[in-house]
Amino acid sequence: MPETDAMILKVEDLAVHFPLGGGLLGGKRRTVHAVDGVDLHLKKGECLGLVGESGCGKSTLALSILGLQAPTRGRVLLDGVDIAAPGVDRKARARIVQMVFQDPYSSLNPRQTVRRTLEDPLRLHGITDKAEVDGRIEEMLRHVGLRPEQAARYPHEFSGGQRQRIGIARALILKPKIVVLDEPVSALDVSIRAQIINLLLELKETMELSYIMISHDLGVVEHMSDRVAVMYLGRIVETGGWHAIFTAPRHPYTRALIAAIPDPFGERPGVKISGELPNPLEPPSGCRFHPRCPEVRDICRKPPTPPLGEIAREHEVRCLRAAELA
Repeated sequence: MPETDAMILKVEDLAVHFPLGGGLLGGKRRTVHAVDGVDLHLKKGECLGLVGESGCGKSTLALSILGLQAPTRGRVLLDGVDIAAPGVDRKARARIVQMVFQDPYSSLNPRQTVRRTLEDPLRLHGITDKAEVDGRIEEMLRHVGLRPEQAARYPHEFSGGQRQRIGIARALILKPKIVVLDEPVSALDVSIRAQIINLLLELKETMELSYIMISHDLGVVEHMSDRVAVMYLGRIVETGGWHAIFTAPRHPYTRALIAAIPDPFGERPGVKISGELPNPLEPPSGCRFHPRCPEVRDICRKPPTPPLGEIAREHEVRCLRAAELA
């Protein structure tokens, strides 16, 4: 683990459970384990890629970090302060952690001009001086590659790439420390994706930002991330530097994800997996990946769940057979 003073964010044993059934209608009361004991950290100025199949808990984890989903247990420490604790000022949290959404078409209010879209968060947080508001909006539009005069237009007057630039400007207008990027280029044309990726990387440097990058596109994650956390059925199963994850993955699930990346020069090595994620209402005993794992052994099926163990500096794997699979 890095030194504490290098961290801007630390998540400790975070869980988000959703109870189902019971109540007035009766029936058996069960629990969805959307996020189940996640530990991770984010260093100042780095990009942490968060990857995994749909339904693995990535978005729920992000919403908890943003303060939009109350955790069942655990802590979200920002500069050592638990921002998930009851009573924390949500406005103060929003000034520190913001989000860029996946769909630039539905994430902007079609009835608001760009100026109003960028002005609202400033006024909500007490910045009402017209000269300051005008200056912040003009500066932010230039940062994201738009012209100040375009602030008078509505979202339908912009292309998809331009709308995502507006979404980025809205997320950064309060000058946050951390930005959660939720599939920020997946809804864009391939020709535009590289422009937005390069813009995000440039803004990370110029504005001294830290990113949590959620994406199904491992090519984007490989290009943008300093470290990667792989999530499966509510838990982190492997985390480490991007080079270790993409060149020497140790968990069978990570290996399968890497093997699925399109390779123009031939099929990537690795065993592909079949089937779907198990029901989060009834997670498998022992290793949660064992029903789909090509390397499964009897010990993998037995409780308890394997711990997240360090196999190299800042490279952790949740697998009983990690040493054998080197």
